[in-house]
Amino acid sequence: MTRQNYVFTSESVSEGHPDKVCDRISDAVLDALLAEDPMARVACETFATSGLVVIGGEVGLTDQELLKNYMGRIGQIARDCIREIGYEQEKFHWNTCHVLNFLHEQSAHIAQGVDKDGAGDQGIMFGYATNETPELMPAPIQYAHAILRRLTEARKSGDEPTLRPDAKSQISVRYEDGKPVGVTSIVLSTQHESEFQKSADIRAIVEPYIREVLPADWITEETEWWVNPTGTFVIGGPDGDAGLTGRKIIVDTYGGAAPHGGGAFSGKDPTKVDRSAAYAARYVAKNVVAAGLAEKCQVQLSYAIGVAKPLSIYVDTFGTEKADMEAIERAIPKVMDLTPRGIREHLDLAKPIYARTAAYGHFGRAPEEDGGFSWEKTDLVEALKKEV
Repeated sequence: MTRQNYVFTSESVSEGHPDKVCDRISDAVLDALLAEDPMARVACETFATSGLVVIGGEVGLTDQELLKNYMGRIGQIARDCIREIGYEQEKFHWNTCHVLNFLHEQSAHIAQGVDKDGAGDQGIMFGYATNETPELMPAPIQYAHAILRRLTEARKSGDEPTLRPDAKSQISVRYEDGKPVGVTSIVLSTQHESEFQKSADIRAIVEPYIREVLPADWITEETEWWVNPTGTFVIGGPDGDAGLTGRKIIVDTYGGAAPHGGGAFSGKDPTKVDRSAAYAARYVAKNVVAAGLAEKCQVQLSYAIGVAKPLSIYVDTFGTEKADMEAIERAIPKVMDLTPRGIREHLDLAKPIYARTAAYGHFGRAPEEDGGFSWEKTDLVEALKKEV
């Protein structure tokens, strides 16, 4: 039986975290290539350290001559990302850092399977949804993201000029009868401008924003606060710690509240099921919960390289189902084509909509008019109800 009373913790990192800088650059390269060619095949990896960004991976375009002409723009794409994030440090500045580009053509052996509408690789992907927040996301990760997004807004608006881009949050949420009811601890480490600012000074700046995004009755006198617990945090970003695409997969998904298949998302075009099938799994899991068929739903999909049809579909509702669980499982492939092509077309994924996903989570965001976060829609509700 699932535990009902417990404390669960999740963390998030800001767009200025070194790994997230790399995710952003990889997804910005992807967006730029998809804008030129909706059928672009991209597997872009980025590494960043003090004064240096290295970009590599595979790219395939319908017109390979276009790719050759495009390579000269990659450096500027990276610099634009760094500038938008806000890095103008002496040892990591958008205008002075070195950018090395080692992108090359996609392997013909990988392409031969994908060109036949098969999956770009083997693998397992998970999706999850729970009714404990309006976004149908686990509360710890959803609020950990919300804190950092709010602080980023305050920094970029100029309201809090002492804050700098690199930051991490961590929230421990207390559950009673399986529902989130309070916060036992709040951890926040944020880069700041002056070496003379102490932890208490930073807490005075960030606490109002944290209280703004958390439910009012969740913070009590017993809640522990740990703001910049090591003290000074001036050296941040890739100057303080190297970054790499794809190292924050739990931050990207459900904060540890559900499994992760293992594959990262950023820098990968939607023919790659690591990304698109994980989005599809979230989409159907969210719709199951939105339809009232369960309070929690976890969906696993599995694929083989070059094979279109998913090898397996597994659903777990953790005892919260309001209908027969096997009926729910059977209904999912009836309401959505879960082949790689079917996912791309149903969710309209062949668009430049990915750079915005690189920080603050790929899930729990509102669907956008241009197709961004289409996997967060709940437009399968009626179809699922009918099938079940």
